[in-house]
Amino acid sequence: MKKAIIGLLLIVFITGCATQRFTINGDGDEKTEPDVKKMQHFFVAGIGQTKELNAAEICGGIDKVAKVEAYITFWDGLLGAVTWGIYTPHTAKVFCTD
Repeated sequence: MKKAIIGLLLIVFITGCATQRFTINGDGDEKTEPDVKKMQHFFVAGIGQTKELNAAEICGGIDKVAKVEAYITFWDGLLGAVTWGIYTPHTAKVFCTD
């Protein structure tokens, strides 16, 4: 019974995800593939830590930024679970207008 509960809790923690989406220009649904996809490294659940990604620089101007997404993938969650929250990566995507 203990193994089943531990397994269930592990599945819940691994599959938990969070997505933040910021639409800058347009509705942001035109492109499905990001121009930049970058893993950002955080430690101890990212408490008090920040990472910056300059979308305007990547796209060549703020008027060319369609949307920015920051989220935790399955693999990010798995790495966080395996390290007991010591290492907790996040993934960021930048979508530019054509």
